[in-house]
Formats: sequence, structure tokens, C-alpha cells
Amino acid sequence: MYFSLLGGFSCGHTEEEKAANSALMEKTGRKVLSFLQYFIVNHGRNISSEELIGQFWADSSDPASLLRNMLFKTRNLLKELYPEGNKLLVTLQSCYRWGSDICFKIDVERFEELCLKARGLPEEAYCRQLGRAIELYKGDFLAGNDSEWARTLRQYYRTLYLDACRAVLPVLYKKEQWMEIISVCSQAYGVDFGQEDFTVYHMQALIALGQPGQAVERYQTFREKMLEEYEMPPTERIEQIYLLAEGLLKNNTEERDVLSLVCEMEEHSQAFFCTFGVFQSIVALERRHMERSGQPSSLMVISLDSGAVPTTDSRRLERILLEKLRTGDPIARLEAGSYVVMLTGADEENARLVFGRIDCAFHRTYRHSGAQLSFQVADLRRRKGNRENETG
Repeated sequence: MYFSLLGGFSCGHTEEEKAANSALMEKTGRKVLSFLQYFIVNHGRNISSEELIGQFWADSSDPASLLRNMLFKTRNLLKELYPEGNKLLVTLQSCYRWGSDICFKIDVERFEELCLKARGLPEEAYCRQLGRAIELYKGDFLAGNDSEWARTLRQYYRTLYLDACRAVLPVLYKKEQWMEIISVCSQAYGVDFGQEDFTVYHMQALIALGQPGQAVERYQTFREKMLEEYEMPPTERIEQIYLLAEGLLKNNTEERDVLSLVCEMEEHSQAFFCTFGVFQSIVALERRHMERSGQPSSLMVISLDSGAVPTTDSRRLERILLEKLRTGDPIARLEAGSYVVMLTGADEENARLVFGRIDCAFHRTYRHSGAQLSFQVADLRRRKGNRENETG
């Protein structure tokens, strides 16, 4: 008996068999399919009545009757799928199991075997075996089954798959197999886009193939999704690859001057949002400038306090900072709901006034928010400046 559990559920050895069986299963209820799938996954052991009742009818007042009815439906489905089969599901004393003469071929078992047995192999064999496992992963385990038992196994096989992808990428990179890297990363990105390795290697492969423009597009897509889903920008590692791709694009232009190479192509009306690494570099440059100019500058950390709705109010605070600070003021995110700002030319008193404007703008714009804002301020002229912890 051949079953495919990765990327959905199908049974049959050939595509024709799978298509015919799929037509039969489309007429079957979801719970009957889940019940059959549970037996398939646990085909190597006896399954007790108590276990089945606990999995499928834990809250029912008459679970024994429901179990008998479900077994009847499942056996009828199996007769339609395998008309030549006899006693496929056998009843023993208070438990059930498959007939002893049945041989199972299940994609997810082969996938797990390849992943686990790859460990400890020489590099070439290791990469080859993991590649076969990755090819088998057509999608999440029983993607249409929302039962708790299926979700638990789904996460296990997804973790195995993502680990296999991360493990094979450095080997492919060393061998300069760029198209294979792109193939692995594209599929893995669809399973879990938040793991940055898949974007890093994808961008590096595109750059190696002379396609920096596509690397920039991949970066932009990743950045948008990270901000939308996690309220987090890409890490410094990805930002550096993006800057490399951008630089390669600029180097491809035939006629340019120095200003067009290093300056932005358009004016921005909002404050400058950047990664924390870039922010540190800007602060270091400002401290050098202050040694010559003598003008003050301040650092300010603005955070959400009690009453905040983490995702919603973080997005609101970021929007207010971008709109109300000057275009030359750099901002970086420290953590969810906490931002650090450099105020050029502002002493600590002026920084407090800036916070007052930010606080007023936030509560005027979002009247129904229960969030409170607090801040800490430090003078850049001192290593350890005055730190105030005030709440708006």
C-alpha cells in the first residue's frame, strides 16, 4: 500500500491510481480521512480503543458508538480504494491493527530515514542524501488535517526539512552550485520565510550568477514580510549582502558621477530608519564631528510601557517617530516597542521637549490607545550621560 502524506494526502503507486483514489476520497468526510490517516501513520502497532477515543471523541457522551460507526465507514472506504484487499483492518481484543501481510510504502517514512541516516556520512554522500530527502518534501505533513496529532507531527517533519535545507546549503555554496541553492532556498522560504539563511544564500547565489537586481528584489520581499509579520527589519548580515547587490547595480551604470553613486536618488520627508549596526556607525561619526564643532547631540530611547498592545502600538509608535522627527534624525529598533534616536544639535533639555512632542502626537493621533510612552536620554559628549526614565 503506497501513501503520500507530504503536501497533502494521496494513495496509490502510479499517478493514475492516485487520481482515481483522490476522486473517491473527495466524497469522504474529513474526520473519516483523519481516522484513516492516524491508522496509516501508526501502521506498525496495535491501537487501543481507549487511544482512539482519546484522540477523536474525548468529549463525547457515547464514544464507543462513534468508534464503531467510524470503523465501519473507514473499512468501506478501504474496500473502495483496495477492492482486492481482505481484512485490511483487523479487530483484536480491545484494539485494532492492519493485516500482517500488508507492506507499507509511505513517503514521510522514507523522508525521515534519509534525514536521520545522513548524519555522519562523508560530505559528498551527506549532501546527496539530504538532497534526496529535500526532493521528497512536497509540502507540509497532511496539510489539510487540523487535528492536534497531525499538527504535532507536522511541526516535527517541518523541522527535519528545514534542518536538512540549512545543512545542505553550505556544502552547495562551497561547490558553487548556484542553481541548486536557489531551488532549495525558494522552496524552504515558502515553508518558513523568517529563517534568514534561506534569503542569505538565495541572494548570494543570485549575485554569483550576475543577477544583483533579482537579489535586491529578494531582499525587498523579505524585508516587507519581516516588518509585516514580526515588526522586525532584516539583520545586519542581510543588509550587507543587499548593499553589495545595490553597489553592483550601480557599478553597471555606464555614466555616473560621485554624487549620483553615493547619494539617494530622491528626497525623503521622514526620519531615517536604519538597522542598529548602521545606527552605531552614524553615532560614532557624530561623536567625531562633535569633537570639532562643540555642538551638543543626544541619544534618546523611547519605549512603550503599560497598557500597550505590542504589535499594534509598536507600529503606531514607529509611524509617529518617522513623521514627527527631522529627516536627518536616525532611528533604530532596539526590541519590540523600543526605539533609539539620535538628535543632532539637541542637548538634554531639547531632547525632553522632543519627547513631549512625540508623546502628544501619539496620544492625539491614537486617542483610544492605552499605551504609555517613556524615555531615557543621554548626552553624546559623555560616555555615561544623564539617564532619565520618564513616562508621558
